[in-house]
Amino acid sequence: MRVLLVEDEPELASALRAVLARHDMVVDHAVDLVEADQIASACAHDVLVLDRQLPDGDGLTLIPKLRARGNRVPVLVLTVRSEIADRVAGLDHGADDYLAKPFAFEELLARLRALLRRPANMQSEVVRAGRLSFDLANREACVGGTVLELTRRETLVLEALLRRVGRMVPRSMLMEAVFALGDEVQPNALDTQVSRLRRKLVDAQGGVLINGVRGVGYLLRETP
Repeated sequence: MRVLLVEDEPELASALRAVLARHDMVVDHAVDLVEADQIASACAHDVLVLDRQLPDGDGLTLIPKLRARGNRVPVLVLTVRSEIADRVAGLDHGADDYLAKPFAFEELLARLRALLRRPANMQSEVVRAGRLSFDLANREACVGGTVLELTRRETLVLEALLRRVGRMVPRSMLMEAVFALGDEVQPNALDTQVSRLRRKLVDAQGGVLINGVRGVGYLLRETP
């Protein structure tokens, strides 16, 4: 899952990025409306977490701009302004949910999961290939009922490949699924993650194999 976080408070932004990353989310971070608009135009995101009080204006003004460009990303608004009128304004601007500060991280995560379960974003909660199953809600891969011990980035690679099982996934798409903007990424970073994941799947006898075409991408296929 790729999240665009728009929050200008450094401490809160750092804490949110850490929490989201621990739950296998790739986080792009913007501190104002201009930067958020640029990132949203450059990358596709599964959800937008948007603060209202930003240095260059009200975060709500970003939503109509995105919608006008056909960007239907679900939006969760964070704000200290929790009066009913403020909530109504947020929803009327196109926000999908509204969470008042201060809030518990557990509630934020639950609301994000709820947004992604809505009809426009509905997807099967379990993806299967060979003897491998992947629970999209719990971010958990299993083979024959045994949970695979995967790192966060290995999990992200596996999810991206499983969503297009049997088809080539371009390197650019995998890079976008695994690394956030601003991450320091070595040239062979993606290949390293894929290699480690491939070895774990083979050792677990998952009934799948990851094949690659140098410079093009990777595909996950079921083995006979």
